[in-house]
Amino acid sequence: MSNKVDTQTGENLERGLEERHIKMMAIGGAIGVGLFLGSATAIKAAGPAILATYAVAGIIIFFIMRALGEMAVEHPVAGSFSAYANDYVSPLAGYLTGWTYWIMWVVTCMAEVTAVGIYINFWFPSVPQWVSALVAVCVLTAVNLTAAKAFGEIEFWFALIKVVTIIIMIAVGIAMIAFGLGNKGVPIGISNLTAHGGFFPKGIMGPISTLTMVSFAFVGVELIGVTAGEAKNPEKVIPSAINSVFWRVMVFYIGALFVIMSLYPWNSIGTTGSPFVLTFSKLGIAAAAGIINFVVLTAAASSCNSGIFTTGRMVYNLALQGQAPKSLGKLSSTNVPKNGILVSVAFMLVGVILNYVAPGKAFTYVTSVGTFAGIFAWFMIVYTQIKFRQSLTPEQVDKLKFKTILYPASGIITMIFLVGVFVSMCMGADTRIPAIVGVLWILLLIVAWYATGLSKKEPTKLLS
Repeated sequence: MSNKVDTQTGENLERGLEERHIKMMAIGGAIGVGLFLGSATAIKAAGPAILATYAVAGIIIFFIMRALGEMAVEHPVAGSFSAYANDYVSPLAGYLTGWTYWIMWVVTCMAEVTAVGIYINFWFPSVPQWVSALVAVCVLTAVNLTAAKAFGEIEFWFALIKVVTIIIMIAVGIAMIAFGLGNKGVPIGISNLTAHGGFFPKGIMGPISTLTMVSFAFVGVELIGVTAGEAKNPEKVIPSAINSVFWRVMVFYIGALFVIMSLYPWNSIGTTGSPFVLTFSKLGIAAAAGIINFVVLTAAASSCNSGIFTTGRMVYNLALQGQAPKSLGKLSSTNVPKNGILVSVAFMLVGVILNYVAPGKAFTYVTSVGTFAGIFAWFMIVYTQIKFRQSLTPEQVDKLKFKTILYPASGIITMIFLVGVFVSMCMGADTRIPAIVGVLWILLLIVAWYATGLSKKEPTKLLS
């Protein structure tokens, strides 16, 4: 099989991502810094019932990924859901989806690269944060400019570090719960799950109030769709990676939080540091804080690495659709969208500078676009899949290689859920600004669509 794809889409990217790369990226995309450092906030808001929230969100994520998978297997292109929206909904929908997903990763990388500087300061306090951030961006950019396989290789190891850490934590936790490891042989048991106000200490509104933060924890899992354009044998790899998403959520999120809340009273978690640090410290591991710092450092670098990869592919696809400058649609000698990557990284570096010169709130407003953009991308994936399916004849539907499940009910349920998350964003004091800024971003794009004359251009259909 050829390593290149040169079809009617106009894409000529190298198919350098192997099965192990895609599968590990699928795991890594579902596990972010939020699990290691932010889980305490979700636990505080809902108590043990947060497990139910993650279970529901996991089902919704599975519906979204199956919808994406149906289209990605039929059309494995780097533009992914932006290209699908362009062809099956409208050019405006593809434009909005592509640029919104691009800005999501740009602002995410702004925040993550800043975090890299903070984590490195843990060991080297004399090194200025901006120096660490700049070095990290330069190294990751160089990796992404080399080849898709180089990106896949480093992402594989980043994800593996997170996975191994969580598996060890769960295994150690179960040994503490069942056999009293680190507790003088006295089993701790699971009574903490109900001993402090019951399983629903904040009532039903507790877990409902956490839907927004839990949903955001999974933003990035849709990256699988973007990698399809450079995956070897996407018809085999993409379904395999997507089908295991739900079980990964169950094991890594629900398993880890079940262990943590069994070991410690839920209302004491977060008052004395990361739950992961507490668990390793209980075993007498003096370097527990350093270990977790290393893990979150690699998690932040992983997110930035994914962002550089994704933004380059998105603007590359937008250029092919005639919705971005043509120069961004050019490839390097190693078949990576060099111009798209460099322009995206330039915006990320502007964000790093803003973080140091702008007031804290101003930077927060900029990066808050990312929180809205993830929900927008998911909604468009599901809506586009419905439109995609409606465009097919019954015979074509029968020939689909990876059908979404429970169509169309799964799509309708998912869209209602995502609208509910957006409404909860608008009602929350801390999430109202991301909702407002996100809507303003969409309006700005629509104004640009008409002001630049894109609305009058002949639509470029990439997949038909």
